[in-house]
Amino acid sequence: MLKNYDFIKNRKIAFSILAAVIIIGIASFFIRGFIIDYDFSGGSELQVNLGTEVTDEICDKINDVIANSIGREYVSSTYPSTADNNIAIIRTGTNPLTLDQQTTLKNALKEAFPEINLDDLQFNVISPIIGEDLKQTAIISVLVSLVFIVIYIWVRFELLSGIACFLCMLHDLFVMIVFYSLLQIPINSNIIATLLTIVGYSLNATIIVFDRVRENRKMYGDAMNFADTVNLSIHQTLTRSISTTTTTLITAVAVYIFGVESIRNFALPLIIGIVAGLFSSIFLAGVFWVEGTKIFKVKEKSEKTAKTAKSKAKAVKASK
Repeated sequence: MLKNYDFIKNRKIAFSILAAVIIIGIASFFIRGFIIDYDFSGGSELQVNLGTEVTDEICDKINDVIANSIGREYVSSTYPSTADNNIAIIRTGTNPLTLDQQTTLKNALKEAFPEINLDDLQFNVISPIIGEDLKQTAIISVLVSLVFIVIYIWVRFELLSGIACFLCMLHDLFVMIVFYSLLQIPINSNIIATLLTIVGYSLNATIIVFDRVRENRKMYGDAMNFADTVNLSIHQTLTRSISTTTTTLITAVAVYIFGVESIRNFALPLIIGIVAGLFSSIFLAGVFWVEGTKIFKVKEKSEKTAKTAKSKAKAVKASK
């Protein structure tokens, strides 16, 4: 299907998809927002035996109980314990629950689940200060990795390719965060590992293309213009990129299908990020590099024109 597709000439299609994703993402940020797990917001964790197996439907019911009893803003995440399927781990965000709120929630849970065992209930509190530290760690980790990756690409290839790679990684991370909002996946400490994994995967997929571009530039030189060289390189690495992504996706999908809820909340964004990485490495990375080269050459020409005009002006003044 993509055998005769020109990725550079048809860049408007890729840009249209990119624009649609950005618009949908920004709209989702404002309309749906995010579910901030108590790792970041601070809050409370309750572990309680419900006397019945904790399924996805039960988790949704518990979240409804929380929303109706103490407020929707306290809904964070609920999932079964790996040690016992009858034990629900209930996390409430925003702030630690007060004694009155704890009592209200216990009574509501007792009414919704008559077999619940409140005698063995475990209650833990995490302060917002710890949550803020985790948030700063996540941001710093991602930013530092992005900076070093750009420097690495700059040294190995050139500055414009480093900028193109940086933009692709931003795209992949943005798409993943958009789905956190759209699907209301709780944002917890797992996001640090997910973001860094996607950054690494995106880098690998993009370098495959850029490495072939470098080889083809040496091979063809001025006989082929840069846009055609990039398009050829994408086609030459297309099968490898798709095969690598498919293999990784099979593993990630298996983890999502057979894993517990907490693992699924890690695997699903990973799957989305991997697909976004495939799209950006094929449809965006080379286009960004070509467009950057055009912009750079335009600036270079305009600077030369300006210098030539100044030198001519000085020559005219000197002759006078």
